[in-house]
Amino acid sequence: MKPEDVTVVVPFHTQRETNGYLQRALRSIDQQTLRGVQVIAVRDEERQGAAVTRQTGLMLVDTPWVAFLDSDDEMDPCHLERCMGAAEERGADYVYPWFRVMGGHDPFPMFFGKPFDPTSPNSTTITILVRTELAQDVGFTQDPNVQVSGEDFQFTLGCVARGAKIWHHPERTWTWHHHGSNSSGMPGRGDAH
Repeated sequence: MKPEDVTVVVPFHTQRETNGYLQRALRSIDQQTLRGVQVIAVRDEERQGAAVTRQTGLMLVDTPWVAFLDSDDEMDPCHLERCMGAAEERGADYVYPWFRVMGGHDPFPMFFGKPFDPTSPNSTTITILVRTELAQDVGFTQDPNVQVSGEDFQFTLGCVARGAKIWHHPERTWTWHHHGSNSSGMPGRGDAH
C-alpha cells in the first residue's frame, strides 16, 4: 500500500473550529509518518450529527482505503502507518487499534488486545482504517430496526455481514479526548448544539 491510498474523513461542527479541537485533529493527521494522506473534513452545517456528516465525507473518498477521526480526537504520528501495515500483514479489510484517554479513563479496558466481539458495541471504535469500497457499501446510517445502539457499531456489523476480515491491532495509536463537551456524535449534545 502507498500513502496516497488512504483518505481520512473528519466530521466536525462549528464549535470544534472555535475551541481549537478541529485544528488539533487536523494537525495530528498532517504529522503522520505515512506521508501523502488525503483529508476530507466535513462541517455539520445543519446539526445532523456525526453519522450523517461522516457519510457525506465517505461518499467523496476515491482512494482504496479510508480512515475516520472524530474532530476532538487525535492520531499518534504512527497511527496510519501501523494500521495500514496491520491490514497488509493480516489481509484485513478493517483495522482498529485502541486508544489512550485524556481527561478520563478507558471505560472498556476489557476489550484491549482481544478479538472483535460482535455482541458488544464497545469492543471497537470509530477510529478505524477500512477498505473504501466496503465502507461505502455499508454506510453510516442508524437503522431503527436493528436492536443495537450506535451507528459506528451498526457500521461494523454491516462490514461483518459482508464478510469483512476485522483485525484489532493491539496497540494504542490515538487519543480519545474525554471532556464535558463530548457529543457522542449526537446533534444537540455536548458542544454540538
